[in-house]
Amino acid sequence: MATKNIPEHGYTEDSIRSLDWKEHIRTRPGMYIGKLGDGSSKDDGIYVLLKETIDNSIDEFVMGYGKHIEVNIQDGKVDVRDFGRGIPLGKVIECVSKINTGGKYDSKAFQKSVGLNGVGTKAVNALSNYFRVQSIREGKTKVAEFKKGNLTLNEKEKACSDKNGTFFSFIPDESVFMNYRYNSEYVNNMLWNYVYLNKGLSIYFNGEKFFSERGLSDLLDRNISDEKLYEVIHLRGDDIEVAFTHTTAYGEDYYSFVNGQHTTQGGTHQAAFREAIVKTIREFYKKEFDPSDVRTSIVAAISVRIQEPVFESQTKTKLGSLTTAPDGPQIRGWINDFVKSELDNYLHKNPLVADAILKKIQQSERERKDIAGIKKLANERAKKANLHNKKLRDCRAHLNSKHIERQESTIFITEGDSASGSITKARDVNTQAVFSLKGKPLNCYGLTKKVVYENEEFNLLQNALNIEDGLEELRYNKIVIATDADVDGLHIRLLLMTFFLQFFPELVKAGHVYILQTPLFRVRNKKETIYCYSDTERRVAIGSLGPKPEITRFKGLGEISPDEFSAFIGKKIRLEPVLISQDETIHQLLDYYMGKNTPERQDFIIGKLRIEKDVVEPELA
Repeated sequence: MATKNIPEHGYTEDSIRSLDWKEHIRTRPGMYIGKLGDGSSKDDGIYVLLKETIDNSIDEFVMGYGKHIEVNIQDGKVDVRDFGRGIPLGKVIECVSKINTGGKYDSKAFQKSVGLNGVGTKAVNALSNYFRVQSIREGKTKVAEFKKGNLTLNEKEKACSDKNGTFFSFIPDESVFMNYRYNSEYVNNMLWNYVYLNKGLSIYFNGEKFFSERGLSDLLDRNISDEKLYEVIHLRGDDIEVAFTHTTAYGEDYYSFVNGQHTTQGGTHQAAFREAIVKTIREFYKKEFDPSDVRTSIVAAISVRIQEPVFESQTKTKLGSLTTAPDGPQIRGWINDFVKSELDNYLHKNPLVADAILKKIQQSERERKDIAGIKKLANERAKKANLHNKKLRDCRAHLNSKHIERQESTIFITEGDSASGSITKARDVNTQAVFSLKGKPLNCYGLTKKVVYENEEFNLLQNALNIEDGLEELRYNKIVIATDADVDGLHIRLLLMTFFLQFFPELVKAGHVYILQTPLFRVRNKKETIYCYSDTERRVAIGSLGPKPEITRFKGLGEISPDEFSAFIGKKIRLEPVLISQDETIHQLLDYYMGKNTPERQDFIIGKLRIEKDVVEPELA
């Protein structure tokens, strides 16, 4: 048998490298802060940098030091100042530049803390173009500055009359976080969660005060955008706090926390709470309700504090711990006992609330039985359709395995064959899927969930996303609506957003739905091509390219070649998150835009037309 020629790869002792701490973080940032991103998603890396910095100040507050924290973000630069004990001056540099160094290993100095791994501010330091730390402690201060983890300034200790505490400043490295910007809505939500979970704490963000008196009850009141069927049930115990209510919306919506960390992907504590609610309700009413009937339309928050929590990733978005402490009780039993005792007592003392819960469960039960037959047939049709048509062009990882790291997966929802064809040819087949719509979707505002199974497009889309039973099995982290920037495209965008808000509002609230921004113009000469996403960018491009450049107006996604499209859905993708304003409910929002044609909406449209006319006509003149 002939021996195949095996290429020589030069695998020698010289191939073995040892990276120092900053090189390792910068080479593999995803191991420390999850995905990078540009700030358009709430779990992008720049928010992890902010959170890791603030977490140190929160741990100080939990230990009884420093009742307020100051956060300022201007032009991409972040400042965080707390009034805790301050880092011991002799260890300031080590605490921000030496892995596995920190005070959180001392359980007496920091109890039930999040930051147990000694990595947090080191990752911030290594991934920042500028990083400054100042500790003020007992009349003295110490300052150090870094660039990409390299020490650039090491001031000697000196006298200082300021209050004790720690002051961090950093500017994320633009070579790592390209074109990043902080979304104030995401920062606001993060800071509100901190004050909801830490009674007595005040946070000042760019001068605005964040403070909560009622904890998780305030959290739900701020985040619920539908009618509550009864006042929020708020239960507190040692190291555990829960709050919940039922609303008129579909789905389940949970906010779960461990030691102040927002576990956006849930974990053992959230699963235990969901089980406990069903078990307690069944025992109280002495009826074996279907779990989905009990939990449909529930909006709940749970916060627990445990010793030495184990998370399933460095970014701490999912709790893996099974016990409350190395020698403590099981989390599942602990939460079940608490909910059973406290909720049962509450329902006996509040019969009107108990009656409201029962009526909601019975309503959900009737609706579930009403659509059971339709649902079974629809799911069978969807399975056949996925095998025999080309509506869903799945990503390779999903085709090969039922499970994928959801953080990396995206699905584009497009209109028509031409647009889906361009995206399909340009996409990353490993992580990006494409779902092609056939015509305009139905306006589902005001309809019941029965329409999800009766309407083929909606049923196939629901199956593609795998969201029938909630977000736990959602197959894609980002759901991107990709429609033309014309009247028809905008209408389809509204119809899709109505579908998600009407039947799966938790998708939007959890930050999974986005709008794809594609260029409106291509401006080029023989040497350079500039893609422009607005009239302003077009005018700037014309000025920079000199006389008479070629200008192309893209009317639809199908007009953009796959080669060009690859630039718009790759590393430089521009996504606009779909966010719900705190000022109005989902019902009010949908009624205004998708309900009957009211005089208020007519005035709004006419006003927008006048603004566009005023902007365009002077330019044409």
